[in-house]
Amino acid sequence: MGIIYQTNKKTGITYAYQNESYWNKEKQQSRAKRKLLGKVDPATGDIIPTRSYKKKEYIDESAPVKPGPIAITKYQRCFFGATYLFDQIGKSLGLTVDLKDCFPENYKKILSIAYYLILEENNALSRFSHWQKLHIHPYGEDIASQRSSELFQSIDEESRMRFFEKQGRRRIEKEYWAFDITSISSYSEALSQVKNGRNKEHDRLPQINLALLIVIIN
Repeated sequence: MGIIYQTNKKTGITYAYQNESYWNKEKQQSRAKRKLLGKVDPATGDIIPTRSYKKKEYIDESAPVKPGPIAITKYQRCFFGATYLFDQIGKSLGLTVDLKDCFPENYKKILSIAYYLILEENNALSRFSHWQKLHIHPYGEDIASQRSSELFQSIDEESRMRFFEKQGRRRIEKEYWAFDITSISSYSEALSQVKNGRNKEHDRLPQINLALLIVIIN
């Protein structure tokens, strides 16, 4: 191992290299490895080490930048089980699609109020503001009591009937209705439902009339 010097004819600068010899087995020859140490100061003869340059990373400004972590600024605990079930029922029966077609601007409000009225049947609609803070629902925002009244007023007869027609067409191919009526004669004087009537057997007794409706969906 030794140091050799080489002068650049164009610039006149002399560079010092660390020279290391080794034996090349493939070519069966002696070879040398050189490593630049620096340039030689012409006045003092000292070797001035060269600075090591790092390759600059190429940054493609058009490439999408991965977002960094975002601090949580809001957290909330909400119930989603029952309303998620209603969402799936609405999709399965075509309710959501038909409501959107008939009431494009208000169908989410209609669904949210329907969810509330089913889950909170004993509470007034004025309690919706409190309920919606704790539940995930289609509209996702509060519907004040005045706004709900305006919503009900905006539902006209034509749009309502169009919705029922759409739902009827969905059911007519797969749904069957079975309807039957009967009567039960009674001597009771305590039941207010027992009244004078006429049945198939022509019994001269007060009776209770019953109607039975069965819906079968294939």
